[in-house]
Amino acid sequence: MFETIVPLFPGIPGGPELLVILLIAVLLFGANKIPQLARSSGEALGEFKKGREEVESELEEMRKGRDAGEEAESDETRTRDAEPESS
Repeated sequence: MFETIVPLFPGIPGGPELLVILLIAVLLFGANKIPQLARSSGEALGEFKKGREEVESELEEMRKGRDAGEEAESDETRTRDAEPESS
């Protein structure tokens, strides 16, 4: 008889929940502080992304350096093995 509506994304709040969260935020911080809080949160998120990208690029450079070092070692080993030993 009664069907239960299952949300597509169970962890994400819907419309009524977002209104309650917004109301609580206005009561806690005041209407004047909310734009400032949103702005500073956006800046913090941007800094976090920038730092993450820097770390990822450094790791990629380290991987490339390691791969180039291994390639040089294998070339050196092949050259050494190809040379006849003189006694």
